[in-house]
Amino acid sequence: MKIAYVAGPYRAKTIQGVVENIRRARELALRLWKLGYAVICPHSNTAFFDGACPDSVWLEGDIEILKRCDLVVLVDGWENSAGARREVEVAAAHGIPIYDYQDDRLRLYYRRAW
Repeated sequence: MKIAYVAGPYRAKTIQGVVENIRRARELALRLWKLGYAVICPHSNTAFFDGACPDSVWLEGDIEILKRCDLVVLVDGWENSAGARREVEVAAAHGIPIYDYQDDRLRLYYRRAW
């Protein structure tokens, strides 16, 4: 079974915005589970842990998890998130295929040629 990592914005200007970002990431994660992937959704993993540790703890931990995944799937609006942009950079640097999810299917966004 392939392991998919969900990358998208977490932070927002309001708590409601954070809740919405978590909801959208979880919705994508569930769709991926239904497609047969095992899914890492960092939004669920550390939801509302804000302030318990420095942000770098969560961000660097997520990067380590991402490096062990088979693919990354982008949540709409990912490009507006510094963390998600870093996740995309790391995935690309490690040759991990990057997809987005549109029209109920995965669409290849980036794959480094070997």
